[in-house]
Amino acid sequence: MKTFSFAVSLLLLAAGAADALTVRGSVAGGNLPPDLRVAGVVVTPFGQVVQEISSVPVTGGQFALELPGTAPTARAQVVLTPQNVNWPGVIDPVQVSGQAQVAELKFFTYRDQNNNGRRDENEPLREVIADVRGANLFVVWVNTDVSVTASKGFQAALKRGWNAFLVDVGKAVNVQPFADSTVVTVRIGR
Repeated sequence: MKTFSFAVSLLLLAAGAADALTVRGSVAGGNLPPDLRVAGVVVTPFGQVVQEISSVPVTGGQFALELPGTAPTARAQVVLTPQNVNWPGVIDPVQVSGQAQVAELKFFTYRDQNNNGRRDENEPLREVIADVRGANLFVVWVNTDVSVTASKGFQAALKRGWNAFLVDVGKAVNVQPFADSTVVTVRIGR
């Protein structure tokens, strides 16, 4: 029985593993407070904050946010359906190639006022957009390979784990893979 439960545990761990992803960037706009952090946060399809995945301090206007190779918690995942794909550049009709669990990640900044290296309830989040020359960075985790297509040419082939794309919306939607070496810009207001 021990051998069986150990094998099942290994399978569950493998199923929860995902490729790590690093987002490097600069923060622009206004005077940057010394306690500013950039966070990757999983949100519901309606934009409600569910789980902080990772956060890092901004140093000299720069950051390198590493998303772990583990899956988001079960409560941060939802079933991927055409009705809950509210991603940048997605316009109906939406098609999903198969069944999958998904977790959408958005970027936020906050001031770590007590310098404990994590966000506390009294430290408000401010959503920010990470972009590269006008194309928005979109990050999503899926538990299995799946494709999502939509109007105006939106096509995203998602592989199990973390996926990152640059989405450029114009007359057509251009979705390009994101490389760890790409540097994004996050703009904060005053």
